[in-house]
Amino acid sequence: MLREYHKWFSAPLQREMELLVFGHAGERAVVFPTRQGRFFDYENWRLVEAAAPAILAGKVQLFCLDSFDSHSLYCASIPPPERIHRHQLYEDYVVNEVLPFTAEKNQDPRLLAHGCSIGAYHAVNLATRHPHLFTRVLALSGRYDLTRAIGPFLDLFSGYYDDNIYFHTPPHFLARLTDPAIVAALRRLAITLAVGQDDAFCASTRELSAVLHNKQIPHVLDVWPGEAHRAADWREMVRRYLAA
Repeated sequence: MLREYHKWFSAPLQREMELLVFGHAGERAVVFPTRQGRFFDYENWRLVEAAAPAILAGKVQLFCLDSFDSHSLYCASIPPPERIHRHQLYEDYVVNEVLPFTAEKNQDPRLLAHGCSIGAYHAVNLATRHPHLFTRVLALSGRYDLTRAIGPFLDLFSGYYDDNIYFHTPPHFLARLTDPAIVAALRRLAITLAVGQDDAFCASTRELSAVLHNKQIPHVLDVWPGEAHRAADWREMVRRYLAA
């Protein structure tokens, strides 16, 4: 299997960002890490191994990104407006640097946004904000409203709310979306949401599914037995949804 390591300095983030590429052809998959995770976690947790049949067959090529969450969403030492501002800078890095890089490596027109846990949030948020750039979304065990505390998981903005947070909270902005061109682009996306029935984020996933349903945006909602929020569970999900 082709495996490549890349690193470059990102001007928006003012730091070097690393990523791993797996595969040589096929659908381009931008893979976001879990909470404060690293670009190598997807490989270390054997999720690349789970996707190997599709990677080796040239059906999919993975671009595993590094996280910036410790400096943005999960950085409690800075005020909430700065947290969401830094999160926007990370989106700028992905859209303006990573996506062109994937296109240089591979001209396949298909582009997948994929991630587990908070990575699922990143995938859904980015693809629904830029539906013209993507063709598919695969979101596993995601939490999609970061403004609400869920059990031990805190409101990441400490009760603060503004327009920037609104436009980075998919259940909020999608529910009020009226632009026909954007809605049409969203309806062209192939969206899969998977979550465990006992996962703390199951209600969040169901809420997002309900919003998509109300907007007549086709998608698949799969609820798995148990919590299904571990690497072993994600390997099975990857085998089902990514490597099939």
